[in-house]
Amino acid sequence: MTTAPRVKTNHEVGRSGHTTIRYTASGPAGGPVLALIHGWACDRGDFDAVTDHLPGHYRVLAIDLAEHGASRSTRDVWTMEEFARDVAAVLEAESVDTAVVAGHSLGGAVAVETGRLLPGTVSHVVALDALHYLSLFPALSEERAEATTRVFREDFGAAVRGLVEGGSPAGTDPALKEAYVKKMSAVRQPAGVGAIEGLVRWDMDAALRETRQPITVFGIRSLVTREAIDRYRDRLDFVLVDLGSHHFPAEAPEATARLLAGVSA
Repeated sequence: MTTAPRVKTNHEVGRSGHTTIRYTASGPAGGPVLALIHGWACDRGDFDAVTDHLPGHYRVLAIDLAEHGASRSTRDVWTMEEFARDVAAVLEAESVDTAVVAGHSLGGAVAVETGRLLPGTVSHVVALDALHYLSLFPALSEERAEATTRVFREDFGAAVRGLVEGGSPAGTDPALKEAYVKKMSAVRQPAGVGAIEGLVRWDMDAALRETRQPITVFGIRSLVTREAIDRYRDRLDFVLVDLGSHHFPAEAPEATARLLAGVSA
C-alpha cells in the first residue's frame, strides 16, 4: 500500500432543500470505487490518512453528509434514508456504476440505506464499528427514542461525552477522548440532535431485510457484545479487530485501509 499522500480534489453536488454536498475524490476515474461515509458529528477529513494508505488504483470518494464538515443544508429531515440520498447524489455526480460503500458509526447505517436505495450500484456494504450497538441501531420504542433524544436536547455536552465514553475501551488515552468530545460537540445544529433522533428511530431490522448486498462489520473486539453477534450473525459478517477505540479509522488508518482493500479487492 502507498504511504504517499494522494492528490485529493474537492467537489460539490447540489440537492433540494438548499443542500450542497461536498466531497473529496482521489484516484483514477476508472478505478474501483470506494465511498467513505463519516460518523455522527464527524467529517470526511477523518478518512484522509486512510485514503493515503489505499492502493493507488482505487477511486476514493470521501463524503460530508449534510450539515457535517463542509456540506450545508437548510432541510429539516435528518433520517438515515435522507443521508443516503446525499451519498447517492455523489455517486450519480461521479457516474459510478458500482461501488463499495463503507461507513463509520452512524455512517454505517447510512451505508446500509445507500445499499437499499441503490441495489444495482452498491456491491458491498462495510460498517466500521457500527450496527452492533444494540442501544442505538435497532429501532427503539417510541418511549426510549424520545428519552434518548431528550438527553441530547437537555445537556448536549454530557450526552456527547457519554457516547465517547461508551466507545472507548479501557486504557484509551484520556486526551484522545477529550479531543473527540470537543470535535463532536461542535456539530452544527439542529442537524446534530436531528441526526441522533433519526438514528434512534431508524428501523435497522427492516433495512437489513431489504438490503441484498453482503455487509461486513469491522468492530472493536471489546465493544462488540455476544448478544449483538447472536442476533445478527445470519445477516452481518462480523470481523473483530483490536485497533483502538470506536474511532479506530482515525487512530489506525493503515490497518483500516488494509481491511477496506481486502473487502474491495
